[in-house]
Amino acid sequence: MKYQVNGNTEGIRDAMLARLDSLYSFETEEDAFLPRELMKLLAECSCALNREIAVYITRDGEIVNVAVGTDCDVELTDYRLRRNANRLSRVRCVHTHPDGDGRLSDVDLSALKIFRYDAMTAVGVRDGEPTFVQTAFLGEKESLIMDEPVRWYKVPDTEWISQIEISDSLVGREEAKTLSAEREKAVLMGIESRESLEELKRLAETAGAEVAGIFLQKRDKPDGALYIGKGRAEELARDCQALEADVCIFDEELTGMQVRNLEEILRVKVIDRTTLILDIFAQRAASAEGKLQVELAQLQYRSARLIGMGTVLSRLAGGIGTRGPGESKLEMSRRRIRERMTELRRRLDELEKQRSVRRKNRERNEVPVVALVGYTNAGKSTLLNALTGADVYVQDQLFATLDAVSRRMETAEKTPYLLTDTVGFIRKLPHTLVDAFRSTLEEAALADVLVIVSDGASPDMAAQHDTVEQVLEELGAADQKRIEVINKCDIADPPPAFPGAVMVSAKTGEGLEDLKAAIAAALQETYAPVTFSVPFSRYGILSEIHALGRVITEEHTENGTEITAMVAREDVDRMIRKHGGEILKDFRPGQA
Repeated sequence: MKYQVNGNTEGIRDAMLARLDSLYSFETEEDAFLPRELMKLLAECSCALNREIAVYITRDGEIVNVAVGTDCDVELTDYRLRRNANRLSRVRCVHTHPDGDGRLSDVDLSALKIFRYDAMTAVGVRDGEPTFVQTAFLGEKESLIMDEPVRWYKVPDTEWISQIEISDSLVGREEAKTLSAEREKAVLMGIESRESLEELKRLAETAGAEVAGIFLQKRDKPDGALYIGKGRAEELARDCQALEADVCIFDEELTGMQVRNLEEILRVKVIDRTTLILDIFAQRAASAEGKLQVELAQLQYRSARLIGMGTVLSRLAGGIGTRGPGESKLEMSRRRIRERMTELRRRLDELEKQRSVRRKNRERNEVPVVALVGYTNAGKSTLLNALTGADVYVQDQLFATLDAVSRRMETAEKTPYLLTDTVGFIRKLPHTLVDAFRSTLEEAALADVLVIVSDGASPDMAAQHDTVEQVLEELGAADQKRIEVINKCDIADPPPAFPGAVMVSAKTGEGLEDLKAAIAAALQETYAPVTFSVPFSRYGILSEIHALGRVITEEHTENGTEITAMVAREDVDRMIRKHGGEILKDFRPGQA
């Protein structure tokens, strides 16, 4: 693309115009906010013409506009590389003041707010040399972030480049607050399958986005730099522009460098599947523990991608009292994230101790746990409500439930148990989430019986069931007693691949009695009523039996005490090995 010098070019000689035109080919490093050579060249031209000169520099260092003004001003242009006018333009404006004053004027600061430049910079020039430089950035609610003018050769390049990233996030948060009712337009991109992209679409809609386009590129493996290759990325940039997209969501995890490279080409925000899921979890988390777990997962994911910011984070800390080897900004960011992660883990450990106390109380009282597990949006919470009469939040959206919810139940034989609803699983569930939510997911790993709920109305039910099995394997919960349940039987036929599954409809109540009977039978295979006959001479055994489970009856006879309790089979075997078989009067597995 051929650029030309704009603005007040009247009376400028061709040689000077050619020199100004050469600014377009000036190579600016990405980590250089304002190269010294560029400042000297601007100073020479500005002083020779006695006119202000403005250049517009993109985040990747390309000069995309050169404009000439008068001796006291230059027309500042609404030059932006974002469609959304409420975000930063991704272009910084640098202009000269021929009177040698490097301070920003009120007009400069007003233009910064109106055009939302990445930064507004004034360079004072006199006698062909730069003097002082001042830069301002936008903050929240159009506040200004601005330091005092600095000498031109002391411009803190990396610090100012880093400030652009900070301002971008601040302005983004402001937009999210003020335009919360306006849905972002999203374009989806993947290389795996159309089915995976359809699920990504549901995730995007759950997060509040409006999906404007879905694109699939079949590739054996992702491109290292751009994930989809340069040619397809350029096509995608045109698609994003045509669809007026605000964000492009990729179906796989991207590296920090890939995100950065893609944003430079697509000119829209780029996020990956993991970031999207983390965002949904952040919206859904209601309990204190859930919020801590989500923040920990976000920090774990972010810390692994700091290197993608490259030389932006390479500045050495300094100043009075801090001079010396110092630490790079990358190291400082990592250290702060590590410190916050340590604090989050400490607080989660405290909550886990409380959970462990409650769990031990249940075990002491021998109350078995039945956990509802399954793919996200399979209807687990609706099923919990239907079985228990609870009022757990239910919505036709992914990850409606993040916190484990338990309700006390009884079988028809009056055997108590806890029915627990757990967070749903999903394909490509981020490992950071599995790690952060491990204490919550352990409710499934430590359950006595797993009720695996599948969505009978989903065409991908078999693949979703495989995902559930995979996650259970990762949690070490593959060997528990299980009950297969096919939900939504009112709108779906029983699948042949799941013989023996209990068909239910949590919505209409169909099959719920069959499910309750299946839970009772599964519990009785694990816990059975056992009657012990304890002579007076061995009364110490009574305290052991009381600790094993729920006592049903206890009767004193002439020869001692007969006590019947619900006891796990392994505990029965242990008692016989320890005290002999004569204490066992009656063992009726399968009865209550």
